[in-house]
Amino acid sequence: MIKEYKTYYHSEIGLMEIVGTENGIVSVGFVEEKSMNDFEIHPCLEECIEQIDEYFRGKRREFSLDLQLHGTDFQKRVWSQLMKIPFGETSSYKDIAASIGNEKAVRAVGNANGKNRIAIIIPCHRVIGSNGKLIGYASGVWRKEWLLLHESKVSSIKRL
Repeated sequence: MIKEYKTYYHSEIGLMEIVGTENGIVSVGFVEEKSMNDFEIHPCLEECIEQIDEYFRGKRREFSLDLQLHGTDFQKRVWSQLMKIPFGETSSYKDIAASIGNEKAVRAVGNANGKNRIAIIIPCHRVIGSNGKLIGYASGVWRKEWLLLHESKVSSIKRL
């Protein structure tokens, strides 16, 4: 069995738990409390923490990390499409379904979105309802709204 390492990041919208292996990041998600004390951060997690910190400081728009995706082929196709949604923009569940070649799979796309274990890096927060409403974010719609507003503000700042 591959050994997993864990650390935490204190973001503006809550505590985030980051889990990874020597092969890549396994999960990034919001948690209420730590399940362990912060000791030494394993080197396999350092780059992820740095990139997440840059994201929250408005310095990073894209991530370049090795990810360990655990899901069905369908879920992986959905997650791949999510990573194509540009920073500061949104897409609907219907648009994602159409982009993977199955316009009727809107509910299945929503389900796959909900199974995403790598928040922010696989930007499920950028998926909204066809009517433009913010729906369906496991960590709370208020976080989804904050993330979208954050990206909107950062996008409006000219890059040097």
